[in-house]
Amino acid sequence: MKAIRRFTVRTVLPEQLQPLHELALNLRWSWHPETRELFRSVDPEVWESTGKDPVRLLGEVPAARLAALAADRRFLRRLHDTADELQDYLTGPRWYQSALTGDDGEPLPAGIAYFSPEYGIAAALPQYSGGLGILAGDHLKAASDLGVPIIGVGLFYRHGYFRQSLSRDGWQQERYPLLDPNELAVSLLRETDGSPCLVVLHLPGGRRLHAHIWKAQVGRVPLLLLDSDIEENSAAERDVTDRLYGGGSEHRLLQEMLLGIGGVRAVRTFCRLTGHPDPEVFHTNEGHAGFLGVERIRELTGGPGLDFAAALEAVRAGTVFTTHTPVPAGIDRFDRDLVTRHFSGDAALTGVPVEQVLALGAETWEGGDPRLFNMAAMGLRLAQRANGVSTLHGEVSRSMFNGLWPGFDAAEVPITSITNGVHAPTWIDPAVVRLGAREIGAQHAESAMMVGEARHWHGVQSIADADIWELRRALRAQLVDEARRRLRASWRQRGAGDAELGWTGSVLDPDILTIGFARRVPSYKRLTLMLRDPDRLRRLLLHPERPVQIVIAGKAHPADDGGKRLIQEMVRFSDDPAVRHRIVFLPDYDMAMAQHLYPGCDVWLNNPLRPLEACGTSGMKAALNGCLNLSVLDGWWDEWFDGSNGWAIPTAEGTGVGGTVQGAGMTGGQGIDDERRDDLEAAALYDLIEHQVAARFYDRGSGGLPYRWIEMVRHTLVHLGPKVLAGRMVREYVERLYAPAAAAQRRLAGPVPDGTPYSGARGLAEWKARVRAAWPGVRVEHVEAGGPADAPELGSTLALRVQVALGALEPSDVDVQVVAGRVDDSDRITDASTVSLKPSGRPDLDGRWLYEGPLELSRTGPFGYTVRVLPAHPMLAATAELGLIAVPPESAGMDAGLLR
Repeated sequence: MKAIRRFTVRTVLPEQLQPLHELALNLRWSWHPETRELFRSVDPEVWESTGKDPVRLLGEVPAARLAALAADRRFLRRLHDTADELQDYLTGPRWYQSALTGDDGEPLPAGIAYFSPEYGIAAALPQYSGGLGILAGDHLKAASDLGVPIIGVGLFYRHGYFRQSLSRDGWQQERYPLLDPNELAVSLLRETDGSPCLVVLHLPGGRRLHAHIWKAQVGRVPLLLLDSDIEENSAAERDVTDRLYGGGSEHRLLQEMLLGIGGVRAVRTFCRLTGHPDPEVFHTNEGHAGFLGVERIRELTGGPGLDFAAALEAVRAGTVFTTHTPVPAGIDRFDRDLVTRHFSGDAALTGVPVEQVLALGAETWEGGDPRLFNMAAMGLRLAQRANGVSTLHGEVSRSMFNGLWPGFDAAEVPITSITNGVHAPTWIDPAVVRLGAREIGAQHAESAMMVGEARHWHGVQSIADADIWELRRALRAQLVDEARRRLRASWRQRGAGDAELGWTGSVLDPDILTIGFARRVPSYKRLTLMLRDPDRLRRLLLHPERPVQIVIAGKAHPADDGGKRLIQEMVRFSDDPAVRHRIVFLPDYDMAMAQHLYPGCDVWLNNPLRPLEACGTSGMKAALNGCLNLSVLDGWWDEWFDGSNGWAIPTAEGTGVGGTVQGAGMTGGQGIDDERRDDLEAAALYDLIEHQVAARFYDRGSGGLPYRWIEMVRHTLVHLGPKVLAGRMVREYVERLYAPAAAAQRRLAGPVPDGTPYSGARGLAEWKARVRAAWPGVRVEHVEAGGPADAPELGSTLALRVQVALGALEPSDVDVQVVAGRVDDSDRITDASTVSLKPSGRPDLDGRWLYEGPLELSRTGPFGYTVRVLPAHPMLAATAELGLIAVPPESAGMDAGLLR
């Protein structure tokens, strides 16, 4: 019979064991080996059966065992030492506290709010689907280690992301087990009277969306998760947070409104109750939380009484937007009528007219769809600082969103890049940590993982070859055992009986070259590229002298039948009795599986369509364990491949991705046929594996050691280790984005110049309005150059004189620049540099200003220049921020000033 109501009966711990409860509720245990080992010692059998989840462990361990531990003085000493160590971690100064100020001498932000639709903190808190969530989890963990005062904000999904299994014929099956927050490491945020805190959003038709706030403690960082499955809501509203990335368009819009608008209100509630400083910086991890900016505008049009334009400037100054998608198809877009309905009438936000909301997400660029509301466009318009997640992705993003800044070259689009990193204490296998600690010391090993000081990683050079190889074999054997266990369980789910499964006990071999491939399964990641030539793959797997084995995992989105067909194709190949001992597909890929896969593989394979992998952090996690990468030069690998840390898969450059990709000003050129491209790149992959990867792995020297392979492992650890860390990533966010954003926010919020709060924001908004209104009157009317223009030589100088009409503007409102550099065959300036010209005297009778300055010819070869006028204000973060530019009429062809 089915229960009509479900609830959790909590264990009552003996008083002596109460610190276990505090340790279990702080998710630091997920990356702190000593705490995990303490919980394992409570009851090793129950620890394994509960999935190594301390909360579940404490709920299922027998009372007699708890009584015995309460009387065990040795265990109690360990318990109190671990609890004391946690308190030291939570309260002691860390990197952020010692940094004190940014590079400009301004104090670092007192608080930062980080919004993401998903978080991968631990397998025991399944609120993630893939790389975006894992990245967000690693961001919070690294912020905790560094002492950065971040508040995480997300949604609590009662079904999380789906659990995956396979049918008998290899088709993906999904199930959504219900998550009971009382069985998880979360606690309900309550008012001082004990009642649950409540966030309320007004919806069309007089409806209301209510949400409770669950708090997960991630080391020093609180993570607030909003939950709509509460009694105050009707059935439809209860389902808003039912599952991650589920439902139709309106369901997704409501999720994103709750995340953004409700998330800001949850942060305010948390700060009010705890005394945590209100955030000076709001960081939007992808566009899903973009409505947070709209809610903050509402706040400022209320209390301080700003108009919309001034409130927008104040919000923009303190907002950071990170884009993770390299393709327009990855952006959430909603029907404008749907957005209109949810931001007007009785659902309107006070002080935020629906027309202004719609303008924030409008696709105003050439080729944009006027019927759609674009969440990434809103994110970029609401943030003064934005970034991609690798150097290459920054370039792709500037091209993709170029249409938001018409008239500017893609290189000047104000989107920078900070390459993602991974949280080493989470992803490095404990055996790797122990070996490193033995050679460089435990304290240096911890510093190397958290802060990323390169000098500590150089200590790996002293580890003996035999020790590295012994470790690699042990990790491979660990993966083999785990894969056999999971494979057997998967076949049982597929309907096989024990009599059919004897072969699963001998799949894979701890002494064979092991390649790993695990990730989400959209088409661009090309799960089945390795199957382009099945016969050749079989020969690689069954090679008599240099065999290869492959471990594969991944989930397709429940609505993606194309991705499910790719999985089925892979499963059917791996089911073949001739090769199933050499290639396995493991269903239900999650963090727990990943923590075995990354250390246990010798090579991590990544073969996406370039440049569609924004960053791709799985290869980073593998590298931290001494695994070598075999990857297309995309994402982070394009940036840090050096020829000695793995292999680059050649690509059929110049190909399009199924033709032309349209986005915010982004087009991809037509290329060779997609099938031909995949054939070429698969052939290159086979050649690399056979002639370079396997050849090197099995090239044994004296003592049976593959010395050249071991040297590549050592090189990977020494040179990639400090780079791929989330600690390095978070430090860059603090120094390059958070600190400048906080400084800008303070200048706009402060009483400048007349003592009125937000005078800076009001002044900037008024200046922008004046400049926009006057800009049609700004023109470059004449350019002349004095000097050796006919036969210029390197080192000579041209004297430029430029006549500019400024209309109603003053020279202090603009920057007149000469842009110079090499020119290509179409006379486009490349590798450009800019020099500002100075106004000379007063305007002439026609109101034109004369600007003058030198242009030094500092390079040989084809060279060209042009002149442009840009708005200028000390509170602009980038020259292109307003999207306004005036150039000579002939500059469209770049003929003006061309020198050869």
